[in-house]
Amino acid sequence: MLVSRLTVVLAAAAGLFAAAPASAQFFLKPVNLAGAPVTGAEPGMVGPALPGATGTELRAALVWNLRAALNVAALQCQFEPTLLTLPNYNAMLKDHAVELRDSYGTLEKYFVRTNKNKKDGQTELDKYGTRVYSSFSTVSAQLSFCQTAASISHDALFTRRGQLGDLAQARMAELRASLKPWGEQFRSTSGYTLPPFGRLPAFGDKRCWKKDRYQDKKCGAVI
Repeated sequence: MLVSRLTVVLAAAAGLFAAAPASAQFFLKPVNLAGAPVTGAEPGMVGPALPGATGTELRAALVWNLRAALNVAALQCQFEPTLLTLPNYNAMLKDHAVELRDSYGTLEKYFVRTNKNKKDGQTELDKYGTRVYSSFSTVSAQLSFCQTAASISHDALFTRRGQLGDLAQARMAELRASLKPWGEQFRSTSGYTLPPFGRLPAFGDKRCWKKDRYQDKKCGAVI
């Protein structure tokens, strides 16, 4: 009888946990936001348009947009720790440091090439970076953005080094689509209340950053 009772208890427990919702399951039925792979030439995929950009430069821009989006998610999605947006972002910075650095260098050369001189190019690059970050800041679609960014940041951990651009091309359309509210997010009487978020860091101010780490002692806390 002891064995049979244990079996019943274990079976009941298994059924209980099997019926439990997954972590960070915000929606009764999540919408399918998946889109076709992009090149970066599509409107809005890399933020502000990059006239005359080559395929290599557009790929670099997609990588930088992906980094920016996951950076914003790391800062603004901590209301749900199981999403792991912060640790995944930090791991991505380490695992894909070379490709991220090279992508930034490619973008830098693009802005120097398309402006009068290096100084003007750097100024435009800084403006571009700020606009890209701002384009991923969302309130009305916070839940879908955080859920999508979490999924992509997880995939980034299992992406081979040198292939982060492939991931960006494959999922940027989905990431951009997640910025538009849908479903339960339209309900003003929703029982889910998001905590207030602090201001975004000064992405265009080099004094506020050291080795890709925000220096809150110099520029103030953001959360």
